[in-house]
Amino acid sequence: MKSIDLANTRLVVDPAAAADLRAKLNQDPQGGLKQVAQQFEGMLLQLLLKSMRDATASSGLLDSQQSRFFTAIGDQQMALDLASQMPMGLAGLIEQQSGQAAKADAGSGALDALQQSLASLSPASEASYLLGARQRAGLLPGVKAGSSAATLAAGSPSAPRDFVERVWPHAQEAAAATGVPARFLVAHSALESGWGRHEIRNADGSPSFNVFGIKAGRNWSGATVEVDTTEFVNGVAQSERATFRAYASYAEAFRDYARLLASKPRYAGVVGQQDGVQFARSLQQAGYATDPMYADKLARIIGGSTLRQALAG
Repeated sequence: MKSIDLANTRLVVDPAAAADLRAKLNQDPQGGLKQVAQQFEGMLLQLLLKSMRDATASSGLLDSQQSRFFTAIGDQQMALDLASQMPMGLAGLIEQQSGQAAKADAGSGALDALQQSLASLSPASEASYLLGARQRAGLLPGVKAGSSAATLAAGSPSAPRDFVERVWPHAQEAAAATGVPARFLVAHSALESGWGRHEIRNADGSPSFNVFGIKAGRNWSGATVEVDTTEFVNGVAQSERATFRAYASYAEAFRDYARLLASKPRYAGVVGQQDGVQFARSLQQAGYATDPMYADKLARIIGGSTLRQALAG
């Protein structure tokens, strides 16, 4: 691994980093494209580190909301440094998949092309690159180098197709109650639960079936579960402990979600929405989530190949 040049290392909390990257894309689209692709590789590594943290029990005097927040910041910085000092090959794939679209566009157009490239990756290819990255980083010593992406995907707690099969009947029921296409509702639950891979779980590890990330307000009298979550305050991500609703089944979760949309006046622009992009924007405008990129993320899932393939299967 190369030594780190501290003079050229950017901190993840540096507010000027995004502006500098956009300026680079405008001045030198091809060179900027490489940097953007490297940023995406760093994001993937950060998700890998987070999954490892989540799988490791943490307790003790030093374990607190503040310590977990600064640990997350440290992991983001480590992932960014690893992507620049010890690349794992994903950045090259992103550049290749962006193709002529990324070359033809400059500035934010290149970013949009990269986002579409990532959205077009199939679950199998995502699994393959995660497996390869973990092996090269020495993080999975027990996995043989010849293991296939299909093997990794099969061992996943919930592949997209399996997730869709579990929730589809309940999405259809909720669609009838809200006037929103069932696939939009499946996409929303997929965004909130990571296609079922990151469903909120009770303290004993059992599922809460809360695939929409609905919090337990003062008027909620049902079961609850308390977990760490990320909220954005003035565009800045912050870690906090929050209480969420817990259900007895997916059917109950989708019915409660449908009641929420139908009963709250602020979701009037969501109910009956037939356009996927507008559905996503209406949810964000109604304050469903604090993530400033929430509508974009949901719209990409609605129009993405992963959902189409899962529904076709």
